[in-house]
Amino acid sequence: MTPSPADLVITGCTVLVHDGGDDHPERIGFREDAAIVVRSGVVESVIDADEAAGLSAVERLDARGQVAMPGLINCHTHAPMVALRGAAEDLPTEEWFNDVVWPVESNLTERDVELGARLACAEMIRAGVTCFADHYFAMDAVAAVVEECGIRAHLGEAYFSSQGPGGREKSLEFALRHRGAADGRITTALAPHAPYTVTDADLAATAELARAHHLPVHIHAAENRDQTDTSLARYGVTPVEVLHRTGLLGETDLLLAHGTGIHDRDLPLLERANTRTAVATAPRGYLKFGWPTTTPVRALRSIGIPVGLATDGAASNNSLDVWESMALTALIQKSTEGDPRWLTARQALHHATVQSARAVGLGDTVGRIAPGRRADIVLVGLDGPHTQPVHDLAATLVHSARSSDVRTTVVDGRILMRDRELLTLDVAPVVGELTRRTPALLDRGHGRRIQEYDS
Repeated sequence: MTPSPADLVITGCTVLVHDGGDDHPERIGFREDAAIVVRSGVVESVIDADEAAGLSAVERLDARGQVAMPGLINCHTHAPMVALRGAAEDLPTEEWFNDVVWPVESNLTERDVELGARLACAEMIRAGVTCFADHYFAMDAVAAVVEECGIRAHLGEAYFSSQGPGGREKSLEFALRHRGAADGRITTALAPHAPYTVTDADLAATAELARAHHLPVHIHAAENRDQTDTSLARYGVTPVEVLHRTGLLGETDLLLAHGTGIHDRDLPLLERANTRTAVATAPRGYLKFGWPTTTPVRALRSIGIPVGLATDGAASNNSLDVWESMALTALIQKSTEGDPRWLTARQALHHATVQSARAVGLGDTVGRIAPGRRADIVLVGLDGPHTQPVHDLAATLVHSARSSDVRTTVVDGRILMRDRELLTLDVAPVVGELTRRTPALLDRGHGRRIQEYDS
């Protein structure tokens, strides 16, 4: 019996593979002159290219001279905030929130959110991002864009205690309604904003809802050292300890955004957590705000906490480029630790793939190119002068390649970008309408804020 054609065969590439097993989980390698066979959105096999020559396929991609990698994952962002890119520059954190961002966000309409999400998804697909974890408002609009454009997403409707019980209820309703949507490409979370904007009572109620409905929680916590110091001075506990005493840490699956203010006393609590706990690091924003510390990746790794890569929103980071986050994470860790042997290029690639997948709860689904994994794959060209010659392929990918070297992006076996051409989004009309809407969006004459920043 003649087998049915594969849906997609990618041929002639060098494939990044994870071959360390349980003993060496961070060991990666590269299989040269290989082919990837995809059926029903899943990687069926990784074989030698000559074995694939006779395979029947609905679609083939000739990837000679390119590297096939698991798609990158943006573990924490606010995608619609691309609409505010460059609107609040060179400001300390408190002024950034109180004087610009939170007044402007009070103007947001669902249409603004939709347009921002469209532009963000286009930017991420072009940069080799196949999945993003979003924490924002009017998330029905973001879910609709994800459904349409084909990317994968982990979505949560953000809320503050100042919204009253309705904010928490809306977050739950969104999570339940969209869980498993877009043919399974959408997963969801409850999304309280942070311990300094959500009361202990609301955090405890969130933990109860998370347990009752088997939902994870995505929250900002210990974002910077000032927040931790303020929490200790006012309440005698760190933000991480707040999460522990309210039942979020250790009793629910938890994704913590940033964590540059994680204290040494927090580490035993994080280590003892018997649920999935992860941290997302977005180093460019920390540099831009002049924060004195960064995410303690080495300490977290030593206690088994996955650290995924992120960008935060483009209003603070100006970019949704996870490729840059990968390089900066490696460089900043070397500088912070005073050790050029840490973080290596191979470790950085592990954070960008396997650890990021674990961070968003998809560790068994994506993050590797291997049989049974969803076919979220990017093809990277290394023919530019900035990537030649190649002596160490891992180092070339992390420290020389750029997001613009991504040639093709595939999610669930569907090609979303081919040879740099977006196939599921039309950017020009989005930019045109967003530009026309910008004056109303940026108006701060009303004097309102959606929240007050006082960590």
